[in-house]
Amino acid sequence: MWNCNPKFERESLFLMKEDTVAELEACYSEGSSEMGEIDMSQIRIDCPAVYLREYEIDDLESLHALTWQPEIYEFLPGWNVSREQREEWFVHYEREENARFLKAVSVGGEVGDLRLRLGMIEKSSGEFIGWCCTGMKEELPVPEREIMYAISNQHRNKGYTTQAVKGMVEYLFQHTKIDSLVALAHIRNIASMRVIEKSGFIFKKKIKLEDESYRYYTRSKSSPVEDERLRI
Repeated sequence: MWNCNPKFERESLFLMKEDTVAELEACYSEGSSEMGEIDMSQIRIDCPAVYLREYEIDDLESLHALTWQPEIYEFLPGWNVSREQREEWFVHYEREENARFLKAVSVGGEVGDLRLRLGMIEKSSGEFIGWCCTGMKEELPVPEREIMYAISNQHRNKGYTTQAVKGMVEYLFQHTKIDSLVALAHIRNIASMRVIEKSGFIFKKKIKLEDESYRYYTRSKSSPVEDERLRI
């Protein structure tokens, strides 16, 4: 996982004010001047029961609520920040960096250290139910590109997360110059281990990060997922 600064106090949820929505829409509907000529074209990674797409303005409330589900913040403690902090990251970092990632893909696929954060959408309901992301894991002795994810406690044990991870991996290997990925699972997170292993990652070793123990997995481009058909 990655965070700007995880040390924030919890605050109660509240609805986005109309002026805030208007400000965000003005910033992103035609592309903010702060973002220059960044291509804001959309991405869709289609899986059997879910699909992945870029974060949209209307996702903010759902994303924030999910980060406060105990099943999620138990293993992603730095994500359950205040509503104000979540909005700050969402508006000024996450959506903007998504655009830069996709711009890099469109001009050759050299994404460097850029991160990509995609929402997980259930096809049958259209509901935002989780996310699947990729970025550099700086805490490792040698930083490597990680796949990470989370899903609502109401949609577990349906195979959705495995579909999303497979889709993200295939997209990265097909459309960028990334040729290897890592995934980490806390030793208590049995469900995450199953997702990682079903997605073709190979267990390599146990590691410690910030006094917590994790299982460390790797996946290379030479062993692609073959059972996922993607529509982008």
